[in-house]
Amino acid sequence: MEIVEVGPRDGLQNEKTVIATADKVELIRRAIDYGVRRIEVASFVNPKRVPQMADAEAVVDALGIVDGVTRIGLVLNERGSDRALACGVDQLGAVAIASDSFGIRNQGQSSAESVEVAKRIVAMAQASGRTAQVTIAVAFGCPFEGEIDPAKVVAMASELAEAGPVEIALADTIGVAVPAQVSTLVRKVREAIDPVPVRIHCHDTRNTGIANIWAAVEAGAKTVDASLGGLGGCPFAPGAAGNVATEDALYMLGRSGVATGLDLAKSIESSTWLGGVMGKKLPSMVGKAGGFPAGGAA
Repeated sequence: MEIVEVGPRDGLQNEKTVIATADKVELIRRAIDYGVRRIEVASFVNPKRVPQMADAEAVVDALGIVDGVTRIGLVLNERGSDRALACGVDQLGAVAIASDSFGIRNQGQSSAESVEVAKRIVAMAQASGRTAQVTIAVAFGCPFEGEIDPAKVVAMASELAEAGPVEIALADTIGVAVPAQVSTLVRKVREAIDPVPVRIHCHDTRNTGIANIWAAVEAGAKTVDASLGGLGGCPFAPGAAGNVATEDALYMLGRSGVATGLDLAKSIESSTWLGGVMGKKLPSMVGKAGGFPAGGAA
């Protein structure tokens, strides 16, 4: 099972205390050290709206090219794509929105407009010799419109898959999904877009995140997003708490016989370090309790 570390982007973007560029780079390097090979390094968005990401280019420049590691830059429009491509990221992460209300608040686009923009972002990446992926946000529920029709998400995924992204992610942006819902939607989307793989992005707002990841894995998702320490949250989703902690996901998957190739002990050590940088206790459960048996790879 592939793990995408989203801590440097989704984990930090909602934090009020601005984190130093050097610490962001160290977070990425630590992720590489515990085995991650795809990392969301930054988002290329309006710094007035997301001040934490104002140093996106500086982070990429300080990190440099890392052999065998895909550096992902989240972008919401063509302007962000130009910035990300200019500073040399390996992969663009586009976002399509499953509800109009959230789309307007998040990126000034209706749902249909966000799909068209995402398709153009994929084309921009391909024209530059890079790759792109697309995440469907609020795929399981919207804070403004409530339930999202699964058929709409399947239709969006099918249209997006035709653009040629490396994968399509289903995001529980506000943490409302439950395992049965995740299992059903992942299966439907996987069948609709095969052979394009499905990725899952869960938030633990209502304590269902880790269970939802397992449901997605059983339903055929190929990649899991996770954030070191469980940091995260969307600036435009009221009450949305953090992502599933990387170390929690590694423990659950490893003990369940699903190999990730990542080092659990090193991730726990890095989570402790990150808590020190943030000056607070992080949500991760395994970060507090440790692995079992102690140490070892997940």
